[in-house]
Amino acid sequence: MKKTIITVVGKDTVGIIAKVCTYLAENKINILDISQTIVSGYFNMMMVVDREGATKHFQEISHDLEKVGEEIGVVIKCQREDIFDMMHRI
Repeated sequence: MKKTIITVVGKDTVGIIAKVCTYLAENKINILDISQTIVSGYFNMMMVVDREGATKHFQEISHDLEKVGEEIGVVIKCQREDIFDMMHRI
């Protein structure tokens, strides 16, 4: 399994989850876990996905999702699970 952590942060608007999930589905990236909250009009979502069957490499997926974020007015970041774990291990 090739797990990736995706975070989405920005002002809440209609269609954020739909846009991100549509991109993932079109590129055969499976959502394993998802959490989202809205606080005072600000949207925050964290996803754990499996890109084992993905049609693109990590760098291209990350770049594409950054573009999707720009289109909808949010910031989208991708990190490989192993790097995420190393950065948050204390």
